[in-house]
Amino acid sequence: MSAKHRPTFLILLALVSALSLSCSTTGRQTAEDLVNRGKGEITREDFDGAMADFTKAIKLNPKDAAAYEGHGGVKAIKGDLDGAIADFSKAVQLNPKVAGAYFDRGVAEMDKGDWDRAIADYTKAIELNRKYADAYTNRGVAKDNKGDLDGAIADFSKAIELNPKDASVYYGRGMAKKTNGDWGGVIADDSKAIELNPQLTDAYIDRGLAKRQNGDWDGAIADFSKAIQLNPQDASAYNDRGMAKRAKGDLDGAIADFSKAIQLNPQDVIAYISRGFIKKAKGDLAGADEDLAEATKLQGR
Repeated sequence: MSAKHRPTFLILLALVSALSLSCSTTGRQTAEDLVNRGKGEITREDFDGAMADFTKAIKLNPKDAAAYEGHGGVKAIKGDLDGAIADFSKAVQLNPKVAGAYFDRGVAEMDKGDWDRAIADYTKAIELNRKYADAYTNRGVAKDNKGDLDGAIADFSKAIELNPKDASVYYGRGMAKKTNGDWGGVIADDSKAIELNPQLTDAYIDRGLAKRQNGDWDGAIADFSKAIQLNPQDASAYNDRGMAKRAKGDLDGAIADFSKAIQLNPQDVIAYISRGFIKKAKGDLAGADEDLAEATKLQGR
């Protein structure tokens, strides 16, 4: 799933221009003024301006933890994860009681695939703020990636308890349940996610996979069709619907879906193999050989 990868300072404050300009009446800017202006610039996606203001704030007050947190946040946005982690670490050193800095560092660590350090930082953020729903969510994502499915499900469940209106958390818990083979749980969680966010394409895909696994071909086809409606360029959704149609016995419909998947992604080995086997079953041996040969060629690249 997609974790909540926005640093906390992006979530906590949507500053109005009056706040960032209020410092101008004195003619002198403090580090706090610059940090506030930097936060406003981030909300307006003026990342260069924000970086400049956070840098000035640090020069004015090298002990301002918020300036380092903002500085690190901009670095993370720009893809400098090591630089971001260094800044967040400085923020934590200066103010070890702020849960957000641990969370932000955990996000950067998770983006690097350092699951253990990310889990440690999310855990510290939770120790400081027991109602930090996003920290539970992200720790669940990290645990899921480490293979700790029970731990991930527990964290997602706690995040849902704290914020029952977040569709992405239900989807995340459903993904962990999918890996566990709990297809009924997948359907229940994805259904709730879809109820909260009917545009969540991935939830339709995963619910369709669970329905297909349970032999509900019509339900699976309906979910894959909805996913395709939401994202007509998703080759994998056509593949998934094609497999459900093949299982239902709609071979022509399956061929049409695999052909569309190939049109969208000419490197799709699975679509060529699947279409080739169906052509063989229908007696189109030449077409089958052509598709399977193309699949073999792609696999050899």
